[in-house]
Amino acid sequence: MSKNDRSYIRHGQTGFTLLEILIVITILGILASLVAVRMMDRPAEARTMKSQLDIKTLENALKLFKLDNSFYPTTDQGLKALVEQPTIGRNAARWREGGYLEKGALPQDPWGNGYLYMSPGVHNTDFDLWSYGADGEEGGEGEDKDIVNWVVQNQ
Repeated sequence: MSKNDRSYIRHGQTGFTLLEILIVITILGILASLVAVRMMDRPAEARTMKSQLDIKTLENALKLFKLDNSFYPTTDQGLKALVEQPTIGRNAARWREGGYLEKGALPQDPWGNGYLYMSPGVHNTDFDLWSYGADGEEGGEGEDKDIVNWVVQNQ
């Protein structure tokens, strides 16, 4: 290798310097802290959104149950029919081994309460699914507002 070849390699090398990497890490740290602060400022909104997502997940699991068994679980069978084969009411002869929820357990709402289920529903023909929100009681506003599957929620 001649002297000219070595200088070409030295000047032609590309990559990041330590300073550039430190600047990028600092910028990412600042952005992450800003996002974390914004989410920490809105825990009520995050809990409401989680509850809405849980209800959608339960709705999909109930639809899968119906595809396999030709009916939705009754109110007496409840959401428990998604994780354990019902032993009361209509026979779910084609109940899926392992259940209909990915983790094999019913989720609780973000306030530590179980989701409520009624089939046939009062508001929907097939079933009603809801959470009473932070106060655990019907009605309310803000974080106490009921999260239901029969009303489109504003995001």
